[in-house]
Amino acid sequence: MFTGIIEEIGIVKGTGTDSLSVQANKILEGTALGDSIAVNGACLTVIKLSTASFTVEIMPETRRSTNIGNSHIGDKVNLERALSAQGRLGGHFVQGHVDATGKFVSLVPEGGAIIASLTAPADVLKYLVKKCFIAVNGVSLTVTDCNESQFSVSLVTYTRQNTNLGIVKHGQTVNLEIDIMAKYIEKFYHPGKQEGIINLLNQYDYLKAR
Repeated sequence: MFTGIIEEIGIVKGTGTDSLSVQANKILEGTALGDSIAVNGACLTVIKLSTASFTVEIMPETRRSTNIGNSHIGDKVNLERALSAQGRLGGHFVQGHVDATGKFVSLVPEGGAIIASLTAPADVLKYLVKKCFIAVNGVSLTVTDCNESQFSVSLVTYTRQNTNLGIVKHGQTVNLEIDIMAKYIEKFYHPGKQEGIINLLNQYDYLKAR
């Protein structure tokens, strides 16, 4: 489990058919073989460590569903270690299971921020509403607007300076992960299951008059 708060920007130093090596610093502190690290939001397993880099295993599904398979030496990637029990949840619960990829279609300055609009598949957009969470390349962001073809997020100065979203360009592909709670709500609200939801809400007094 992750938070979507990026700890460090790493640099790709090696690519292979089933592996990716990343130069890093902070992310290596306390990391051991077998640990999980989110690379651009994709949860990957550490299979090799050195004093200045780590290597993760890349599965065929990872290549199909994320932008990891298109990585090149020198690319900058967002890195986050798995959430510890003592850690603060500054973003939202992110599993590191990328749902799909999207593309930047516009970057418009607005005060000290940049409003970024992205296209996404319909099976991602259907879960989005204004002010909901979404992870873009592993970065926890709030949706500022959405419609049937795209959504927008606000990239503040800190985000641009401390993640690779500060160097994105028009048409660039990024990993997307929707809030897991949206999926659970859809599952519970499946046609024929409304009665179960009503009972659940009643159980916790959400439907009682105040």
